[in-house]
Amino acid sequence: MSRRNKLEKFAELLTFPNVYQNYHYKNPRLQGTHGQEVDLKGRWCSEHFKNDAPLVVELACGGGEYTLALAEQYPMKNFVGVDIKGNRIWKGARKALEADLRNVAFLRTRIEQLMHFFAPDEIDEIWITFPDPFLRKSKANRRLTSPHFLDTYWTLLKKDGEVHLKTDSPELFAFTLDSLQEHRSCEVICADHDIYSKTLTQPELAIQTFYEKMHLAEGKTIKHIQFRFRS
Repeated sequence: MSRRNKLEKFAELLTFPNVYQNYHYKNPRLQGTHGQEVDLKGRWCSEHFKNDAPLVVELACGGGEYTLALAEQYPMKNFVGVDIKGNRIWKGARKALEADLRNVAFLRTRIEQLMHFFAPDEIDEIWITFPDPFLRKSKANRRLTSPHFLDTYWTLLKKDGEVHLKTDSPELFAFTLDSLQEHRSCEVICADHDIYSKTLTQPELAIQTFYEKMHLAEGKTIKHIQFRFRS
């Protein structure tokens, strides 16, 4: 992508009513349309979505394929896709506007910043779909199922709120199970190392992004872990 094209997209992001951006991790302020500063912490449903429906958050959402598909599948829920890449957010947000999906919003920020923008017990469900597995041991703490991220999810999720991980990485799958076993409050609901080897019991798992289709074409198996936190 050319620099000019990227800058044009970033400028257009400022006009999108379904996008909120944090520009620097050292300054945890959130800006909405035309750069207006907003505070949605604890008020995503009431202030942005104007309802009290369940709130579902997808982390590292990329271009928002999974977020959009979930929103179409569950119109009575609210969805927020989170990613740091502005050009990816632009793609998902624009598609949501074109499809008139009013139950979708996007948050551009580092996932390490979630505590600044969501309140404790605000989120009903979290999806983590094909995140970077960070296979080098030196980067293990960047994996989205590392202990410090699990602590964040434990704080932000409502009682009995659930987390879903979908990945093609056997290393991340095994690492996640180990992390969950060591966490004081985690309860694994299911752990499947090959979801397509049997009939899917959850319609959300049938959603396939561009990268998932690519992984399947390469002969990789798709894995799923579903867990929650005990009080």
